[in-house]
Amino acid sequence: MSELKNRITEDMKTAMRAKDTARLSAVRLLLAAIKQREVDERKDLTDADIVSVIDKMLKQRRDSVSQYEAAKRQDLADAEKFEMTVLQAYMPQGLTEAEIAAAVAGAVTESGAKGPQDMGKVMAILKPRLAGRADMTAVSKLVKDKLSQS
Repeated sequence: MSELKNRITEDMKTAMRAKDTARLSAVRLLLAAIKQREVDERKDLTDADIVSVIDKMLKQRRDSVSQYEAAKRQDLADAEKFEMTVLQAYMPQGLTEAEIAAAVAGAVTESGAKGPQDMGKVMAILKPRLAGRADMTAVSKLVKDKLSQS
């Protein structure tokens, strides 16, 4: 079992003992998503795979929060925000904007990209390096801007 999955399981046990129902619910949702992906792919997930599951769940929560706030349902938005804080604890340390910009510049050079048509090559290099550590939508925008200048 991966180190991250062990940590999540231990956190679930701790939340049970503390009778912290909100945290327990969020951790159980995460474990269920991990288990579902393991069943779907018929393999044990690595830490990187688990980070991608968490990243997907965080994106879903961000979308839900914006929809709940637009519908003036602050109670539901707050519940989603709490789940986001629980999930965020399992993500690797995020990169600064300068680190992301440096990674983008390096990937553009490494791929030999000449213009916007080469964006796929650059993103293919960046995705495994930055997944879970940077907002890939923002990275994509940076790459697009960088390649437009070329």
